[in-house]
Amino acid sequence: MDFTIPDHLQDLTQRVRHFIDSEVIPVEQQLQQTGAELTKEQVFALRDKAKAAGIFAPTMPKALGGLGLNIQEWVPILETAGRSLLGPLAIHCAAPDEGNMHTLHTFANPEQVERYLRPLAEGRVFSGFSMTEPPPGAGSDPTMLMTTATRDGDEWVINGLKWYTSNGTIADFLLIMALTDPDKGAHKGSTIFLAPIDTPGITIVRDVPTMGRGDFGGHAEIRYENVRVPHSAILGEQGQGFAIAQARLGPARLTHCMRWLGIAQRAMEIAAEYAGTRHAFGKPLAEHQATAFMLADSAMEIHYARLMIHHAAWLLTNGDQARSETSMTKVVTSEVVNKVIDRAVQICGGTGISRDLPLASWYENARAFRIYDGASEVHRMVTARQIVKKYAAPRQ
Repeated sequence: MDFTIPDHLQDLTQRVRHFIDSEVIPVEQQLQQTGAELTKEQVFALRDKAKAAGIFAPTMPKALGGLGLNIQEWVPILETAGRSLLGPLAIHCAAPDEGNMHTLHTFANPEQVERYLRPLAEGRVFSGFSMTEPPPGAGSDPTMLMTTATRDGDEWVINGLKWYTSNGTIADFLLIMALTDPDKGAHKGSTIFLAPIDTPGITIVRDVPTMGRGDFGGHAEIRYENVRVPHSAILGEQGQGFAIAQARLGPARLTHCMRWLGIAQRAMEIAAEYAGTRHAFGKPLAEHQATAFMLADSAMEIHYARLMIHHAAWLLTNGDQARSETSMTKVVTSEVVNKVIDRAVQICGGTGISRDLPLASWYENARAFRIYDGASEVHRMVTARQIVKKYAAPRQ
């Protein structure tokens, strides 16, 4: 592998860093100090500035107003944007819209591109991916899908209950995964439908309360009661839902890793700065071995997580599905991020658990990273299956 970052990408990364430092972090700090929630108006204002700075929509093609970068080129950009939880929202590469844009760009027909993808890529609307269901429905195992869609002439009638539909409380439209042929099971019998949020029968039950201060757009519980959509609402083809979801989740879980690694990097930097200025027992904390070793461990873990992200992105860019590699990267990065933030809180002590720094909020929000887009245990299972398939001796 060639680890050289081209000049144009270095320049773009520096411009993103300047934007995050000068435009995004001040908004983050204001919200931190006041306890206020981020508004759509603030997001749109930041996006206008990102467009003016030429750093908007890095994952989208130029024909849709994006920067036209490949997945490998996303890595330093999304990590830099991820130095603030608001950064990806500001430059328009945040979940779930980023994953939905990738999905629509890959599978949408021309009419769907104009109706759904173009306004989404331009940052004028929001979207949700409605697949996860409360027990006993689909969670980490999408084959447990219970929401159904039944054909009625030229329409489909959708019934079911979903939750953790991220962006659900602000979404303008949804990607809804439902069983269309239960006899074939979720692998061959599920389909994804596109529907405006105001389609009759779609009811936002609640925004599911979660640990932390809450994410922009929320994580909605949604009831679908006799929701009628035309046959043209199908994304891709009938029965292709599971395959589309898998195609979406590979790059999407990797972009989660890119963004969250930016938070880990900044958390380590905050801890190092604090350790260099805070004195205890006659010298700066950074000169105590216990603190220095925590910083060293964080630096090493960030380094190998970053290398894994680059490698998986390189594989995806070159046409490999990289299922094992993205699974391994998701496990490692999610656990590294949690450990690095935890150490930063520990090093900063009382200041670390206060709201004077963003560490406490990151600590709360990062915990979910080990669960969404596949829990660590699921990705370990996927990785183990590949190891057994490749190396385990057959039984005699």
